[in-house]
Amino acid sequence: MSSEHMQIGEVAARTELSLRTIRHYEDSGLVTPSARSQGGFRLYTESDVARLMVVRRMKPFGFTLDEMRDLLAATDRLDSGEELPAEEHEELLERIRGFERAAHRRVADLRTQLARAEEFAVTLAERLTRTPAP
Repeated sequence: MSSEHMQIGEVAARTELSLRTIRHYEDSGLVTPSARSQGGFRLYTESDVARLMVVRRMKPFGFTLDEMRDLLAATDRLDSGEELPAEEHEELLERIRGFERAAHRRVADLRTQLARAEEFAVTLAERLTRTPAP
């Protein structure tokens, strides 16, 4: 086995995803192992790990598998090295900008949720300090 390839266990450790989740993403067409060993084990490259990290980062934002697939298809096309017509190139960039805008909106929503959660925790702590011990 080439040192450039990793088995699924190492990929799971590096991405902090479970083996089951990685296999699910493979079944969903989000990532495909770059190779198989002679024994049939999935073998992944750094590029495969990078794809999984994109998916892992999208998951908390609530993006669907189809949306993840769409973003990966756009970035794959842009990264293909192929010369693209200007119109297609711009359309792909706009698609990625849409994901960027959605991610920023979700970050703002999460910040609001976090602020509310912190306020709640402070309220509870204050309540506990006002309650006399029996």
